[in-house]
Formats: sequence, structure tokens, C-alpha cells
Amino acid sequence: MKNIAVIGAGTMGNGIAHTFAQFGYNVSLIDVAQTSLDKGMTTISKNLDRQVTKGSLSEEEKTQTLNNITTFTSIEEGVKNVDLVVEAATENIDLKLKIFADLDKFTDQNTILASNTSSISITKIGSVTSRPEKVIGMHFMNPVPVMKLVEIIRGYSTTDEVTNTIMEISKKLNKVPVEVNDYPGFIANRILMPMINEAICSLYEGVAGVEEIDTVMKLGMAHPMGPLQLADFIGLDVCLAILEVLHNGFGNPKYAPCPLLVNMVVAGKKGVKSGEGFYSWNHGTKELIVADNFKKKVLVG
Repeated sequence: MKNIAVIGAGTMGNGIAHTFAQFGYNVSLIDVAQTSLDKGMTTISKNLDRQVTKGSLSEEEKTQTLNNITTFTSIEEGVKNVDLVVEAATENIDLKLKIFADLDKFTDQNTILASNTSSISITKIGSVTSRPEKVIGMHFMNPVPVMKLVEIIRGYSTTDEVTNTIMEISKKLNKVPVEVNDYPGFIANRILMPMINEAICSLYEGVAGVEEIDTVMKLGMAHPMGPLQLADFIGLDVCLAILEVLHNGFGNPKYAPCPLLVNMVVAGKKGVKSGEGFYSWNHGTKELIVADNFKKKVLVG
């Protein structure tokens, strides 16, 4: 397995493309917008520069990694003769189902189709193809070149052979794959999102401020960053979408998104990607938003 296609040039997509290319795979990076491809390639180049500066990569290896990536604006052109497709488009079920229906038409029947989805059912995604046994979840963590974990999600029909193949490929990327079954939120987000949601509820109810909540979890629970800062990095819109999948999938009110989170997303406060969430973000640095003023803005009515 040598030829890989990655659908989507955003944060996750360009990170996945970077990682495969760095380990010698031929990568087709596909996005409908040329501007997104250009931005994605710029990000990959900058991240490779950081690795060179740290001494973990040579200039020659950086050049070879970039040469291993070819960009396409057409899915049909980009997935020709590939062995594996990893879809990393926006976490929108209708979009993903359309992409997989197209992939089923445009790829060889032996091609494995993987999704980087963080919560959407692999079984449902596989149902729009003629090969559900070759559809699997390959959920990377952000930032992809750095984080070791890959959550491997088996759909109802995913075969042992396909699962084992993806587990082995993940190991070749110097990742640690963990196999899980296809239930809402899988494992990572089934555990993480209720914690983030509870932190938001604690802020919403005035139990403590943003900095206080994050400090308790960092110093008291040894988390690298607090749940509110992490939510900003993930994207509050993504957190909301995952919680809605959990809430709808299990029908349990404990997964209901906090009203504060809903209001923030409606107001366009999505975290790092929008420049403001629980913190104000400016060129990668953060400033605390005073909780009282923040709550007045978001919670009125």
C-alpha cells in the first residue's frame, strides 16, 4: 500500500497528508477549493520547517515530504489508482455521505475507504457504498504530525482484514492505533465531550471562571491544558456537533449541549478558528475573556 488520497486540506487533512508523505507515501491531497489547497500546503511547509529547526527532520527530508504530495481539486482525478482514501472533510453527515458515495464510484473496489470522523457512524457512512466491509474509521488527533493516537473504528460490516491493515499502516506512521467499535462518540469523544460540556456548564452556572476551571483541571488532574482551552482548539462548533450526535444517539439528557455552548456557536464564537471562544486568540496567543462580561454578552435572554 503506497498511494494514499486525503480528502480535505483543512487542519486535519493537511496534517494527515503531511504525516503520510513524511513516511514515504505518495499522497493526493484533494479539496474543492484551490485556495484551501494552497493554504494547506503552506501549513505543511511551515510545520516541516519547525521539525527541521528542532532537528527531527533534515532539509532533504522536508523537500522529499513536499514532493510526495500532489494536489487536486477533483475527487475523481485525485483518487485514481490509490490504495487508501482518508476523508477529512467538515464534520457534516450529509457532506460525508455524498463524498463516500462518490468515492465508491471513482475508486477501485479493492480501495479501502477511511473516515477521520470524530463521531459520525462508520456503519452509516459505509451504507452508502457497495463495499461497507472496506469502510473504516481512522480518527487522528490534532495536531496530527505530533499526536500518537489513532482511534480505529470498525463499522458493523468492517472485516478483520481491513481492520488489521489499517492498524499496521498506523504503526508504520509511528502512531499507536486503538481499535474501538462503532457507537456514538466512539471512545475519545464519548469521554472527552461530556467533560468539556460539564466545564462549560460550570462556567454557565457561575461556579467558577474560565481560568479557574482550566487551572483546576491542569494542576489538579494533570491535564496538559484545561477543557475550555481545549474546546477552543477543537472548535466550539465541532464540540457542539459531537454532543448533538451523542445526545441523539443515546437519547440521554446527560449529553445535551450546554445552552452557553449553543449560544456561543450561534454568535460565531468558535474558538481559535474564529479568533474568539472562551479566550481571545491573536496570532496563536491567547488572552482571557473576563467571565462576567462574557456571560453578559452571551447569556442575555
